[in-house]
Amino acid sequence: MKVLRYLLKKEFRQIFRDKTILAMMFAMPTIQLIILPLAMNFDVKHVKLAVVDNDHSSYSRQLINKIGASGYFKTVAAAPSFRTALTYIEKEQADLVLEIPMGFERNLVREGEQKLGISVDAINGTKAAIGGSYLQAVVIDFNKQLPINTANAAPPSGLINITWSNWFNPLAEYRFYVVPAVLVLLLTLIGGFMSALNIVREKEVGTIEQINVTPIQKWEFILGKLIPFWVMGMIVFTLGLAVAWGIYGIWPVGSFITLYVFAAVYLVALLGFGLLISTYTNSQLQAMFVAFFFVMIFMLMSGLFTSVDSMPPWAKVIANLTPVTHFIKVIRMIVLKGSGFADVYPELLYLAIFAVVLNGWAIFNYRKTS
Repeated sequence: MKVLRYLLKKEFRQIFRDKTILAMMFAMPTIQLIILPLAMNFDVKHVKLAVVDNDHSSYSRQLINKIGASGYFKTVAAAPSFRTALTYIEKEQADLVLEIPMGFERNLVREGEQKLGISVDAINGTKAAIGGSYLQAVVIDFNKQLPINTANAAPPSGLINITWSNWFNPLAEYRFYVVPAVLVLLLTLIGGFMSALNIVREKEVGTIEQINVTPIQKWEFILGKLIPFWVMGMIVFTLGLAVAWGIYGIWPVGSFITLYVFAAVYLVALLGFGLLISTYTNSQLQAMFVAFFFVMIFMLMSGLFTSVDSMPPWAKVIANLTPVTHFIKVIRMIVLKGSGFADVYPELLYLAIFAVVLNGWAIFNYRKTS
């Protein structure tokens, strides 16, 4: 333990001596946690709409006003024809085109029905589908409120009323979903990149040779590299929780103890992964490219952007083989739902297995030559 204590002193002095590392470990995650959730907002609002009103009646004006008052649409053009309106989509100045045919009000009053034309720019599939659904919902609501329909409506019999509410996120704000995941992503970047560059930097400056000729055990060397970054990672995690509360008003509903236990085990697993990369690479450039390759896979397959349940079976297997997937699931459950340890303990077993395998592999693969 005396040898390990000296190694830890060396590592902490080396970290605090390098101002660039300190900035990368503390300033960069804080700034990213403030900015990224604001940019990663998948809520569909301000859908750009081009309107072709061929009727120019009171009903058509009421419909256009109702669409504009919904808060989801921004009318960018009132085109004289459909062909003209289509040019707005081609120039990406509009997402939807609503065409109101001639005789819109007359057909509604006389025949009780009238078709509308909705053309959607499907380049952005998500925005197109949701924007089109919003527009249909507004039109359906407008149809129900027409005087002709309210006056002739028969009293309902056997009507089923549905009452619904949003649990854990009452206002359905996307930031509550994405902020905990971004915090996990930042811990992943610190654990994966910083530790991957650590041993490689020793190789490049030549100090690794001096360490190799000393009577230091391999496990002592790996622990000496792991513990300082683990401590820094826990500090960054605490700082991230403070930013989430101060900037976004997100305060963990569940137990802090459970949250920190998972964070501690997760950091051990990620630091072991970074140290494993450093034992296979000979330069910081190689370590950065290898770490970036795996971190990108972790990020895209973790459920950060899309649900793991919606992935094909082979992708689900890959997703479940990454520790990031399990920790994102856990942090959302604890922070948003208030889940207890009994609800999430299987994920802790997964993370513990990852930690043991990755760190054991790193210790085994580290070649200490004299």
